Amino acid sequence: MKRLQILPAVLLLPALVHAQTKYAVKGKVGSHNAPTQAYLIYTVDGDQKKDSSTLKNGEFSFSGSVAGITKATVVMDYGPNAPRSSRNGESVKIYLEPGTVNIKSADSLKNATVKGGVHTTDQVALETQLKPLMDKNKALMAKYYGSTDEQKKDSVWMAAIMAESKQIGDDEDAIMKKFAETHTKTLPGLEALKQFAGSAPDYGTIQPMFAKLAPAVQSSADGKAYADMLEKVKAVSIGATAPDFTQNDTEGKPVSLASFRGKYVLIDFWASWCGPCRAENPHVVKAYNEFKDKNFTILGVSLDQPNAKDKWLKAIADDGLTWTQVSDLKFWKNEAAALYAVRAIPQNFLLDPQGKIIAKNLRGDALAAKLAEVIK
Repeated sequence: MKRLQILPAVLLLPALVHAQTKYAVKGKVGSHNAPTQAYLIYTVDGDQKKDSSTLKNGEFSFSGSVAGITKATVVMDYGPNAPRSSRNGESVKIYLEPGTVNIKSADSLKNATVKGGVHTTDQVALETQLKPLMDKNKALMAKYYGSTDEQKKDSVWMAAIMAESKQIGDDEDAIMKKFAETHTKTLPGLEALKQFAGSAPDYGTIQPMFAKLAPAVQSSADGKAYADMLEKVKAVSIGATAPDFTQNDTEGKPVSLASFRGKYVLIDFWASWCGPCRAENPHVVKAYNEFKDKNFTILGVSLDQPNAKDKWLKAIADDGLTWTQVSDLKFWKNEAAALYAVRAIPQNFLLDPQGKIIAKNLRGDALAAKLAEVIK
């Protein structure tokens, strides 16, 4: 899809940073009336804002001002008497930017045509490119959940499902990467970069791409936040010295990472409520038992929730995690996790005896293989 490139779009880019942006959103969706409601949802300084508009003969509208260009979602609620397929709400992503965003459909929001400024235009272009993959993924999920127990036990059948899922993911990554590289002047380009980078970005790959974004995009609120996160990622990249931290163990005694200096150490971020973490634990236990007498140990850091120490302790016992475990029980605000830019779990960092990070996110048998490589 060819992206609209017009001179006024370039002139508007500085508004990303400083100016108050006056916006307008107008919609016409079928001939719906009350109780059908449209909602405009966006975030300002971490606080969610929500505006509503009752449809009259299908029409709704929003207007106001925000600081800079702001991503938003328009959600449609057709009311309690709507068909079951519509009760979960339908939504479209837009940007609050100078000018008017127009949303039109003959029947429902899910079939709407969305037109607006350069940021909304690029958002629509990205979603258009992704739609075939979303449809493939939906069909794959329907195939999996509609399968028999015998099929799910068939290793060949499951391998085919996993291979197709991986291909969809790889294709999505390719789209996100190219979009970020070719749409450097708008916020959807930044969003595509963030999606391509994932929850554990590789600094050497992502920082050069971020540096090619327009200065106004980098200086936007989202751009500044992502730049700060990348600096944290840089500090825990392979080759860096692992930042020290101290948290209490299961008995409330403070334990510092520095106290493990002289050994190979795996910093393992996990939580009792994290299904993938619990599924990974047997592999970690196996590696620990194989190498614990060869100058290797593990420091588990749990992102368990406040007032959930009992669940943390039970998971440690149930999974046989006999190494040192620490946590500040602050959930996603765990201070060690923030220091290591951990935004998804499980994640791990392997340190050499000098405290240098030599590997990250070792899964399954990869952990034991890496330990066998470095511990002679």
